[in-house]
Amino acid sequence: MAIITAKYHCVWLLLWLWGLLSDTTTIGLSMDDDLLLPYAHGHGPSHSHRHVRDCQPIIHGNITYESWQASNHTGVPVAESMTFVTDVGPRPRWVHGHWTVVHDPLKTVSVLEPGGPGGCGMNHRAEVEQTAKAAGCLYAQNGGFFRTENGLCHGNVVSNGKLVKNSGGVQNAQFGIRRDGTLVFGYLSEEDVLDKTNPFEQLVSGVVWLLRNGQVYINQSLEAECGEIQETGILTQHTETSSFRRFVDVVSARTAVGHDKEGRLILFHIDGQTERRGMNLWEVADFLKRNGVVNAINLDGGGSSTYVTNGSLASYPSDHCTTDPKWRCTRRVSTILCVHQRLCQPENCSGHGTCVDGHCICQEGWHSATCDTMVCQPPACGAHGVCTAYGCICDAGWRGQNCSQECLPGFYGDGCNQTCTCTNGGLCDPVHGQCTCTAGFHGDSCEQLCPVGLYGLSCNQECQCQDLCPCDTVTGSCNALIQGERNHTIYRAGYCLGKQMFTTWTQEEQAHRDKSYLADRTWLIITVSLALLLLASMVAHLVRECRGSLVVRHTQQRDYCYVPLNDINEDSSQSKVSRKGSRRAKGNFELDDTDSQDEIWSQS
Repeated sequence: MAIITAKYHCVWLLLWLWGLLSDTTTIGLSMDDDLLLPYAHGHGPSHSHRHVRDCQPIIHGNITYESWQASNHTGVPVAESMTFVTDVGPRPRWVHGHWTVVHDPLKTVSVLEPGGPGGCGMNHRAEVEQTAKAAGCLYAQNGGFFRTENGLCHGNVVSNGKLVKNSGGVQNAQFGIRRDGTLVFGYLSEEDVLDKTNPFEQLVSGVVWLLRNGQVYINQSLEAECGEIQETGILTQHTETSSFRRFVDVVSARTAVGHDKEGRLILFHIDGQTERRGMNLWEVADFLKRNGVVNAINLDGGGSSTYVTNGSLASYPSDHCTTDPKWRCTRRVSTILCVHQRLCQPENCSGHGTCVDGHCICQEGWHSATCDTMVCQPPACGAHGVCTAYGCICDAGWRGQNCSQECLPGFYGDGCNQTCTCTNGGLCDPVHGQCTCTAGFHGDSCEQLCPVGLYGLSCNQECQCQDLCPCDTVTGSCNALIQGERNHTIYRAGYCLGKQMFTTWTQEEQAHRDKSYLADRTWLIITVSLALLLLASMVAHLVRECRGSLVVRHTQQRDYCYVPLNDINEDSSQSKVSRKGSRRAKGNFELDDTDSQDEIWSQS
C-alpha cells in the first residue's frame, strides 16, 4: 500500500468536473441515504465514566484520555493539504482522500456550529461548504454526529471557547484543544469538560478512539462505548451491539482527526460509500498509525464525510440527490472542523486590537498580548482625570498630561478649549465659564456698569450721596467724574425728566388758570385801580414838589442881610404897607422877586 499524491492529475480532473457541476447545476438536497450510524437508538453508552475508567487496560491507570502539547510553528504555512490515492485490504482496493497537516492547531483550528454561531441551539444543519465559506476556512471537514431526523447535535461541543452543548457525561471519544494549547483525545468526565482552570477552546465528540499512544485502541473503545454490556463486561449480541460492531467493520467514507509526534494536528478524510467503497475503522487506524499519527478518534462518516478547500467542495459525496437520484449531493451536517488563518486569543483581541497572523496588534493606548490592558493606569491622572485608552481624560477646567493644571486664564471647559467671554477684568470659572465680575460691573460677561445709584461687588450697595446724586460704581465715592456713555445716559435721563417736569407744571398751571378765571379778572381790576391811584398820588406829589422848587429858587435869588429879630418885628407893619404900595404900582400883571419872597415867607 502506498500513498499516491496529487501528481495523479486524473484525480484532480474528476474533482474539478464535480465542482463545476456543483456550481452550475441545482440538483437538490441530499437524500441522507448513506447512513452510517454507530447506535440503533440515541447516541453513546448510558453507563458512567467510572466504568470506562475501570475497564481500560491497567497500563493507563486512572487517566482516560491522552494529552499532547500542540505545535506552534511560525514562519510556515498555516496548513498543508494533500490528496492521496492508496490501496487497502487483503484484496487491494483503491481509495482516495485528503491528508491535512496543521502546524499551529491552537490558533488555526476551530470547531464551528452548523451555519455559524447558534446553529446547534436551533438544531440547524448546513452543508460544510456553507459553514466553511462564511467562516473563511482554508480547509474544512465534517465533525461530530447528529440526529438526521431533527438536526440535534450529539455529544459535547465547545466552539472558540464557548460551551455550546454538554452531553451530560455520555462516554464517547472526544477531541479537544485546551486554552494552553494542549491536544486532548479520549474519554472525558463531565467535570473534565467543564474544567475552568484550563478550559477547552475547542471540543467535539466522535465515536471510537482509533489510536492511543501510537497503538490501535478499537477493541477497548468497543468495550467502553458500547451501549449494552453484561455484568462480566463481555459484549452481548443484541441489536445495539450488532449495530456498533457493524459501524466499526463496514467499509465506508470516513473522517478522523489525530496528531503526530510534533504536536501537529492531522485531518483525515476518504471518499466512499457504505459497503462498497472506502475503509473500515481497522483500516483507518492502521493507515494513520503507519503515517506517524499518535492519537486519533473517528468522526462522523458515510454520507456525512465531506472535505472542502477554500469554500469549495473537494470530495465525492455518497448521498443521492432528492431531485434526481443519478446525481450525488453533499449532506447537510452538524459541526465542522475548520482550518483558518491564525487567530488570536481572544479572537477579537479584546476588542482593542487587530489580529495579524495570530498576534494582536493593539490600538493606541492598549498593550499586552491580548490588548486588554490600558497603557494609562490609575492614579496616573490624579484627582482630576480618568485613565482611558487615549490617555488621561481631564475633568472640565483641568489640563496637562496628568490633569494637574487648571485652564489658562481666558479658557474653560473640557480640554480647556472654550474661550471665556468675561470683560472689564471679570474672572472666568475654569469649569463652567461663568464670570465673576469685579466691583462696579455686572452681567453674564461683566459688560454692564452698575445701575445709577448702586456700586460695589455684584452692584448690591446703594450710593449715599446727597440729593440722590450718582456715585462712583467701584468705590461709592460721591466725588465721581462721570464720563462717556454713562454721562450721556445721565444727561438724556435728566433732559427727559426736566422736560417731563416742565410739561407737568405747565399742565398744572393751565388747569389752575382755567379754574380761577373770575378771581384773576377781579384781581386784575384791583391791580389796575391801585395802579391808577398810585399814579394820581405820584402826580399830586410831583405838582407839590414842583411848586416847592419854584419858591426855593426865588428865595435863593434874594440878597440876604442880617437883621435882628426885633427889627424884623418893628418894621413888619411898614413892610407890609410898603409891599402893598409896590403891588399896586405894578398892577395886576406880575410880581417881582421881593414880593414873591415876602409873600412866601409871610405865608410860611
